[in-house]
Amino acid sequence: MPYNLQYFANLLIRIEKMFSKKSILGIILWLLLTGLSVTLVTTAGLYLYLAPKLPSVDSLRQVQLQTPLRIYSSDHKLIGEFGEQRRTPLTYEQIPPLYLKALLSAEDAEFFSHHGVSLKGMLRAASQILKSGAIQSGGSTITQQLARDFFLSRDQKFTRKINEILLSVQIERRFTKEEILELFNNKMFFGKGAYGIQSAAMIYYGKDITQLTAAEYASIVGTLAAPSKLNPLANPKRSMARRNWILGRMFELGHLDKDAYVANITSPNTASYHGTQFDVDAPFIAEMARQEILDNFGQATYTDGLKVFTSVDSKLQLTAQQAVIKGLVDYDKRHGYRGPEKNFTESIEPDFTDWQDKLQDIDSLGGLEPAAVLEVKEKSIITMFANGEQNEITWEQGLSDVRPYINENSRGAAYVSAAKFLKKGDVIRLNKNTDNQWVFSQVPAAQSALVSIDPEDGAIKALVGGFDFKQSHYNRATQGFRQPGSSFKPLIYTAALENGYTPASIINDAPIVIENTGSGKDWRPENDDGKFMGPVRLRQALYRSRNLVSIRLLQMMGIQTALDSFDRFGFNSKEFTRDLTMALGTHEATPLQMVTAYSAFANGGYKITPYLITRIENAKGEIVFEAKPHKVCRVCEEPLPTPIYTENGVEMPPLPNSNNENDAPRIIDKRIAYLMDSMLKDVVKRGTGRLALQLKRNDLAGKTGTTNGPRDTWFSGYSPKVATSVWVGFDQNTPLGRREFGSSAALPIWIDYMGVALDGAPDELPRQPDGIVTLRINPATGKPALPGDTDAIFEVFLGEDTGRTSAGGNDDIIEEQTTLPDELF
Repeated sequence: MPYNLQYFANLLIRIEKMFSKKSILGIILWLLLTGLSVTLVTTAGLYLYLAPKLPSVDSLRQVQLQTPLRIYSSDHKLIGEFGEQRRTPLTYEQIPPLYLKALLSAEDAEFFSHHGVSLKGMLRAASQILKSGAIQSGGSTITQQLARDFFLSRDQKFTRKINEILLSVQIERRFTKEEILELFNNKMFFGKGAYGIQSAAMIYYGKDITQLTAAEYASIVGTLAAPSKLNPLANPKRSMARRNWILGRMFELGHLDKDAYVANITSPNTASYHGTQFDVDAPFIAEMARQEILDNFGQATYTDGLKVFTSVDSKLQLTAQQAVIKGLVDYDKRHGYRGPEKNFTESIEPDFTDWQDKLQDIDSLGGLEPAAVLEVKEKSIITMFANGEQNEITWEQGLSDVRPYINENSRGAAYVSAAKFLKKGDVIRLNKNTDNQWVFSQVPAAQSALVSIDPEDGAIKALVGGFDFKQSHYNRATQGFRQPGSSFKPLIYTAALENGYTPASIINDAPIVIENTGSGKDWRPENDDGKFMGPVRLRQALYRSRNLVSIRLLQMMGIQTALDSFDRFGFNSKEFTRDLTMALGTHEATPLQMVTAYSAFANGGYKITPYLITRIENAKGEIVFEAKPHKVCRVCEEPLPTPIYTENGVEMPPLPNSNNENDAPRIIDKRIAYLMDSMLKDVVKRGTGRLALQLKRNDLAGKTGTTNGPRDTWFSGYSPKVATSVWVGFDQNTPLGRREFGSSAALPIWIDYMGVALDGAPDELPRQPDGIVTLRINPATGKPALPGDTDAIFEVFLGEDTGRTSAGGNDDIIEEQTTLPDELF
C-alpha cells in the first residue's frame, strides 16, 4: 500500500508539470486528479484502520457440517430442533450447471469477471431503485453476500459496507471462483431451516438438487433476497413473481431457449414442506432444554447431534397450551374490543396482493390468524388472509358479541352493526371455533403461565410460559416473579399447625389497623369482599380466604416462626420483608416455585426438585446423561418388620428400601400434611375453588390467589399425582379489573387442564396416618360438641391436640378491632 501511494504521488507531480494551472484543461484535470488523490488517501486510511479488525477469511474453510440438537417429549415426540441443517455438502463439480446459471443470472452475472466487487452491479441496483422503487438483481456480488452472511451483520452502517468490500477482496484472493461458489451454495440460508442448496431441494421439493427443473432452481435462488419471506411456502405469489423474473433473466442471458423458458415460466409452484415437522408445539419447553444443554455442553450443543429427552407429556402439553389460550381469550372478551391492530391504506392492486405481502409480516399468535377487512356490510365482513383466502364472517361468528373496551372495569354497549367498529383495511384476528368456523377475535393483552409437575419426583409434565412464544420469549412460568396473594397462605397455616394451632382454632376476622409512624400512614388491610365474619375457625378462614385472619395468625404466631418454615418449601426466607404483609402473599414467586411448594401437600410432606431433562444421547445413541431425581419413598419410613419365627429359625420379611441419596426428604410431618390436605380440599368443596367441582372428583385440593388491584390472579392445586399452578396478569403489572379473581381468571385454565390430565384416573384419597383423631366439634366455638348438639361437625386433629381444640381457646379471641404497633409492619 505505501508503494502504491508513492507511485500516485509521483504521477501527480509529473502531470502538474505537464499542464499549466492557468489553462482550463489543466484546471479541470487538476481537480479530477486532486479528487482521485483524496479518494485514494481516504480509501487507504479506511483500509489501514479497518483491516486489522477484520476476521480471517481462512475461517471459512473451518466451518464444519453440523447435526442439530433435537429435543423430545417423554413419549418421543419431537418438540424442538436447534442448529443448522446441512444434510449433504456438495463439491463444485456436484452442483448442477443449470442451477449455477439461475444463481448467477439473478445474483451476479459478472461473477467470473470481477474481483469481489462489481461497480456495474451497484450502478444497476441504483438504476432499478430509481425505475421501480425496488432492487431485482441486487447490488452485492456473491462474494459480498458470503462475506456479509458469515462475518458481518445486516445493518446499514457505512463501515459495515466498507468491511464487506474489504472482506470480499480478501476472499477473492484466498479462494478460487469455484471454491467461493461451493462455499456459498453449501452454507447460505434458503429459508425454512434449509442451509445449503441440497437441504433446500429436500425441504421444498423432497428431491436431490440434481433432479429439479429450471423453475425449481429459480425458486430456490429467489429465496436468497429474503429467505423467511420469499420462499415458495411462506409467500407463494411473491415467490412465483421472483421465480419468473429469474427465468426471464436466464432467457435474456441465453441460458434458456424459448421453449424451455415458456415451459418453466408456465409451470405451477410445486413446493411443499418436506423438512422437520414438530410433533408438539412446546417452544418454551424447547428453549428451557436448549439453555440447560448449552450451559453444560457449550457450543457443541448445536453441532454434535445430541438427542434430549424431557419429562413432558405431549398430550398434556397440548392441553396446557389450549387451556392458556382459551383462558386468556375468554378474559379478553369480558373486557371489550380494543380496536384493529392496524389499518392498511387503500390497496394499489386490484387483487390486494400488496395487502397479502403486508399480512405475511404479521405472525399468527395462539391460533389467531391476522386478516385484512376487504368489505364491511351491515351484519358481516369480508376478510382476507395472507395466502389470499377470503371469508365472510357473519354476525353470529363473533361480531354480535363485540363491545368496546373502556377501561379494565367497564366496556360499552354491544354494537348494532359491523360498520360501527370496523372499516376497510383494518387488520383483525380470526380463529377457528369448535365447529371449525372462523370467528372474530383479538390477541389478548393479558398473559398467563401454567406449570404442571409430578409431585412424586418433580418431573415437569407440561409448561406454558405465555400466550405465544413468537409474541414474547419471556418465560413467565420460570422467570415471572409475581405476588402470589392468598395462594401463599397455606405455607403460613402449615407453620401455625406445627406450633399448636388446629383446624378448629378460632381467630377473629375483624378490622386491623397497623400504625406506621415512619410514613405517616396507617395500613388498614381488608378482605376481598370488604366484609368481616367475626370469630372463625382456621379451616373456614382458609377456604373463605380471610385476609384479616391470616394477618392475625401471623402476628400471634410470630414472624420469625413463619420465616423459619419457608426455606424448606424452596424459598429463601432472607429475601422476605419482615412484616405482616407476607401473610397476604406479597413476596414475589414464580409459578414453578408455587407448584413446587404445593407438591409437598400433594405427596404427603416431601420435598421434590423440579426437573425437565430425563436423558441425553449423543449422535451414536449412547447415553451421556440420565436424571436421578429425588423420589418420594413412603415405604422407606415404615418401621422394620417383626421377625417371623419358624421351625427353621428366624426369617425376616423383605426390608423396605433403606434411605439413599435419591429419596426425597420429608419437610412436613405426615400428620400436618394430612391436615393441610384436608383443609385445602375444602377450598374446592366449599370455598373459592368450588368451580373445580365440575370435574366431579373428591381428590382435588388447592388455593386461589388474588392481589391488590387485582394485578395477579392464581390457582395452585393438585391431585395426588398431578400438581399444577396457573397465573394470570399483565406483564406491566396493571390491574386486571375489579371483578377478576383467582377463581375467575386462573381457576378456569387450571380446570381445563386438570380435566384432561386426570381423565380416566380414579379418585385417590390419602390414607389417614397414625396419630390423627376425628372429633365432633361445635362449629362456632371450635370446642368439643355437647351431647345432642345438632349443629356439630367433624374435625380432624393431631392426637396430642385433643385436649385443646382451639389454640388458647375462645377466651383469647382478639378484640373486634385491633391496633398493632408499627414495629410489626
